[in-house]
Amino acid sequence: MGDHNTFGKLGEQKAVEFLKASGYEIKALNYRYLKAEIDIIAVKHNVLAIVEVKSRKMGFLKEISEVVSAKKIKLLTMAANHFVEKSEDDFEVRFDVITVIQKEKKFEIEHLENAFYHF
Repeated sequence: MGDHNTFGKLGEQKAVEFLKASGYEIKALNYRYLKAEIDIIAVKHNVLAIVEVKSRKMGFLKEISEVVSAKKIKLLTMAANHFVEKSEDDFEVRFDVITVIQKEKKFEIEHLENAFYHF
């Protein structure tokens, strides 16, 4: 596995820890449907959070709107729809982005709720 993949998995782990500490229940990790993959699916207060994790070893040079492409949003929406259809629960769905930035040995985590809309 490449160094960037290993760091990406570490970022996802940090995001899961953050979500759990914030009261979320993790429903799925790396959920796949066709060509789509959702990093984290979590629930809190009957809101299903579809979470894309972006990890970097320094700050983001681009806006989040540029980091998550229109194609990626389409794939996330498709996979989220599949997950909801298979679920017996009735959730409100929200698309979030969690940024994990490593600065030396510390991690800065930012949770952007409703980072984009699927309409």
